[in-house]
Amino acid sequence: MDVLSDVVASMRTGRASSARIEWRAPWGQRFPGRAGAAGFQVVLRGSCKLFPPQGDPITLNVGDVAFFPHGDSYGLADELTTPLAEPRCDPVEDTDLFVSDFVGRDGQATVTLCGGYELDPERVHPLLRDLPEVIHLPAELGRHPELRSAIELLGAEAANPRLGADIIVRALLDMLLLYLLRAWFEDRPAGAEVTGWAAALNDPDISAALRAIHRAPGEPWTVQTLADEAGLSRAAFARRFQSLVGQPPLTYLTWWRLATAGRLLHGSDAPLHEIARRVGYTSEFAFAAAFKREYGIAPGRYRRTPPPARTNPPIPG
Repeated sequence: MDVLSDVVASMRTGRASSARIEWRAPWGQRFPGRAGAAGFQVVLRGSCKLFPPQGDPITLNVGDVAFFPHGDSYGLADELTTPLAEPRCDPVEDTDLFVSDFVGRDGQATVTLCGGYELDPERVHPLLRDLPEVIHLPAELGRHPELRSAIELLGAEAANPRLGADIIVRALLDMLLLYLLRAWFEDRPAGAEVTGWAAALNDPDISAALRAIHRAPGEPWTVQTLADEAGLSRAAFARRFQSLVGQPPLTYLTWWRLATAGRLLHGSDAPLHEIARRVGYTSEFAFAAAFKREYGIAPGRYRRTPPPARTNPPIPG
């Protein structure tokens, strides 16, 4: 099991959306923050200034990507001095692909592709916690060719929607999210020490143990058997896992088992004893006790309760 794909699949909900927007100078736009969402901006033509949630403005040129993993508010404008208008569009809220001349003026044109993903706050993975407010991926010749291809295909579909565009765009948006995250986790900043999940996913030993957990959460894993998967001694494995992931191996295993159980309760009709078995509990009683400790609610009641009213499980670490 690929850990990154598994994590994204566990967090994604609803339908991703995107919009191709042509801006005419002078223009400025503030995009609203949305809890439980992640957004992106790609410059297809021209350039603009990005006003991140914190810090100095960033110049975005053709092919640059800005990703907002925490759903924070931000602004875009043609120049640093252009005022930012209040939100007139929200690519997460507006679930239909659209093409728009957003500002009908005669100034220089900038074309952007913006979009958003809805993430289930009940399934927030600690992997996201390590990501910065803004991930800026500048366009560089030969860097991340798969990401560039997905951007080109999305831009083409957005500019000229044809038969089948709805399914094609949804698939491309899913690909784009994975390519964005892959690019971030694979890139090691020059001269900087990479820590946390970025380091864990790039560490062949720890990533082997993580793959084992995600591949078979119901296995009776111990620190020793996970260390065997990693090819390390028990003590060396426990120290490195704690250092990179931010918690002991069995703590993460338990959290992921129960997060998986929550997903199964919400998305399947499997009986409780079957879910308990699939996530590594030998009895329904033991599973129910562990689930209630984590979520603050019994699994049967969790299944019957609408998602907005549920108590979110704590993020580990």
